[in-house]
Amino acid sequence: MNSLQRIIVATTALLLLAACAGQAKVVSPVHTVPSVDLARYAGLWHEIARYPNIFQKGCRDSTANCRLRPDGEMDVINRCLKGADGKFSEVKGHAWPADSGDMTRLKVSFFWPFRSDYWIIDLGDNYEYAVVGTPDREYLWILAPQPKLSAELYGSILRRVEQQGFDPARLQ
Repeated sequence: MNSLQRIIVATTALLLLAACAGQAKVVSPVHTVPSVDLARYAGLWHEIARYPNIFQKGCRDSTANCRLRPDGEMDVINRCLKGADGKFSEVKGHAWPADSGDMTRLKVSFFWPFRSDYWIIDLGDNYEYAVVGTPDREYLWILAPQPKLSAELYGSILRRVEQQGFDPARLQ
């Protein structure tokens, strides 16, 4: 290959790389809801769907029971059925605002010193559903006070989740 051919090949390769880079999807940050009243949020939530995760492996019929504490933070009890015999598995945690006064971005810890983000990214006007995710989009839960949501409501939640950069196809 002569020098001119090498230059043409190199230039073509650079142009292709630049074109591919220009098509990279830019994902905006995850946004939380404007506000959450933790007193209204407190109560039993049924898991409608979730991204698969190691700490819920083998779980079915999962619930989260959120209880408001006198200090304004929350106790969280996650429970699910596990195994063929259907025994309950339960873990207790503690949730608090990640930033002073921002109840939409919580931190939660089930095992000290480990903690994780618990961001409320979608919430029904009457608290008929909640969507909890993490800013890195690795975790996602759709919750409701009832064990089922209408297909129409679930579909609208999935559209909003996708607009936030989450992949609805990963939900189980």
